[in-house]
Amino acid sequence: MTKKERILKIIDELKITYPDAKCALHYSAPHELLIATRLSAQCTDARVNIITKTLFNRYKSLEEFAGANIDELEGIVRPCGLFRTKAKDIKEMSAILVTQHNGVIPDTMEELLQLPGVGRKTANLILGDLYNKPAVITDTHVIRVSGRLGLVDTKVPQKVEQQLRKLLPIEESTMFCHRIVWHGREVCSARKPKCEECSIAFYCNYFRPMSVR
Repeated sequence: MTKKERILKIIDELKITYPDAKCALHYSAPHELLIATRLSAQCTDARVNIITKTLFNRYKSLEEFAGANIDELEGIVRPCGLFRTKAKDIKEMSAILVTQHNGVIPDTMEELLQLPGVGRKTANLILGDLYNKPAVITDTHVIRVSGRLGLVDTKVPQKVEQQLRKLLPIEESTMFCHRIVWHGREVCSARKPKCEECSIAFYCNYFRPMSVR
């Protein structure tokens, strides 16, 4: 079975296991997803959701984020880690969106990457979830699980993205990543994967050597 044939089987199984999978970050406006995703770097989505409940109640628009007192902003996002850098990026990106994009989140990779603190993972999430464009979101779960499945042979995020794009049907790419994230959290954890509970173990390179011991 080729990788392309295998990934189609994996997609079918994941659709059954996680039919309603979606981004775990809580947001009610496009700019809130962008900001929450920036905060999620080296921080769990669960913690980010706790922080953004306060953050989005305090600052309700891009204009308010752009005009925020940096010390106050840092204080709110401090529990997410790297709080000075994240607060600075949020304030600066908000100002750029207001002054250069009329408050609208860009819908191209090139424009998104020009925003402070926005890398390809964040840009892909925005493109996939806000604009329904084909996206490969290479977070830590996607990188780990795709490697264990034998779909990719690297841990470098951009290379993982490139390799998955060659395998994934365009229309399935965004949801594949969301489902892999959920699978990584619930079953294929970093330290102790629950292979005996895994719906895609049959297609997994990591499981096969274990199964013959």
